[in-house]
Amino acid sequence: MVWDLKIINGTIVNALESYQANIFVKDGKIAAITSEDLPGEAKEVIDAKEKHVLPGLIDTHVHSRDPGPTYKEDFAHSTRAAAAGGITTVFEMPNTTPPVSNAVNFDSQNENLGSKAYVDYGLWGICIGHLNNGDIQDLHQKGVIGFKFFWGYAVHKDTYQLMYNYKPGMEDVIPPFDDGQVYEMMEEVAKTGQLFAVHAESNELIQTLTNRVEESGGRTYEDMIKGRPNVAEALTVSKGIQMAKAAGVRFHVLHVSSEEGLDLVRDAQIKGLPVTVETCPHYLFLSNEDYQDVGPQMKVYPPVKYKKDQDAIWRGIADGTISHVCSDHAPHTEEEKDGDLWSIPAGMCGVESMVPLMLNAVNEKKITLSDMVGLLSEEPAKLFGIYPKKGSLHIGADADITIVDMEKQAVIERDKLHSKSKVTAYDGFQVQGMPVQTIVRGNTIMKDGEIIGEKGHGKLITPAESGGAD
Repeated sequence: MVWDLKIINGTIVNALESYQANIFVKDGKIAAITSEDLPGEAKEVIDAKEKHVLPGLIDTHVHSRDPGPTYKEDFAHSTRAAAAGGITTVFEMPNTTPPVSNAVNFDSQNENLGSKAYVDYGLWGICIGHLNNGDIQDLHQKGVIGFKFFWGYAVHKDTYQLMYNYKPGMEDVIPPFDDGQVYEMMEEVAKTGQLFAVHAESNELIQTLTNRVEESGGRTYEDMIKGRPNVAEALTVSKGIQMAKAAGVRFHVLHVSSEEGLDLVRDAQIKGLPVTVETCPHYLFLSNEDYQDVGPQMKVYPPVKYKKDQDAIWRGIADGTISHVCSDHAPHTEEEKDGDLWSIPAGMCGVESMVPLMLNAVNEKKITLSDMVGLLSEEPAKLFGIYPKKGSLHIGADADITIVDMEKQAVIERDKLHSKSKVTAYDGFQVQGMPVQTIVRGNTIMKDGEIIGEKGHGKLITPAESGGAD
């Protein structure tokens, strides 16, 4: 036997336990896991002594803007950044130009991204009401990872692009969809059995409160939160849970930011409803108190809120309410983020810094390393139907592996990020614990911070092909 790869002397970590073992890889798959040294030569041997070997980490929420405003970011850069940050699979959001709204656009996007990808990827499908209700089944058959609805956002009538700062009376714009239209979207997605995931903020309330703040001359970060308060998230989460229950769809809350929104999800889960929720590093490691030091770089939607919300979200991780953590990687240029808080766009880089921040949280005893594997690998893989092909170190699974050094100290530096944009709220953050090798289907893409893999190595991953490891 000639093994393609052998990883020896490492500590394997899954969501339940850690143990010493060696991993043997053949044809991109995990062929054996044993404490013994199996006979046969290996084309490559990795000595993981004093390091931890994790199932490949997954980022389910990435905006690479490709095709679209690629002057901010593109898929080659975002997947390089993902690999540098220890991520082996990303899920690309569908609000591109054109959006992933039908089977033709799905195929076009897959062709576009496949030549650029350093890591594997899944594609979200978008829900835009009557504009593509008839395409939901086709997108499901193509293999979208789930369906996203940007609740409260208007849509350009010609390009179907989202209008992020909608005002009533805008020309060539389809206003935000009403509850009846949202319910019809849920009904269509329910037929697929896949997730209906929402950006949960009440547009009507935000419009009223933002106008009020603007009229009073408010321009501070606190004023921005007053315009997009916790209740704006809670209203949409509550409405979504009730509508999803009636429509029979699996309901997922994206990037939860408030204690109130999280409490509603927890209550729904206790009642046995198929409701899940994710969060992001900015809600775990930042609060409104950080704005004076970080500045406009940390503007995201929903906005980072108060310390009590941060504490509640950590509790949601501890009690299992939150299924997983993802980056919401959404880069903008330096020039776009350098301006008035109210006029600059929301979003920042995150795919490369997420894992170091979470590893640091492990060293700070906020979570265990097994917890982190659950949050960044096993649970998202199960939720989106790609387990055990992804998210596991099982015989027959894809040999997606992230090796981490829990003793390695580093500083997150914006100029060293692999994205086109360098906008981050974490510039200067000191961390302990770093990914040191990223392996995708048996091939090393990143080693010791350097990208050594090839563009185009990444492949599309779909739930249909992932019902079991082969």
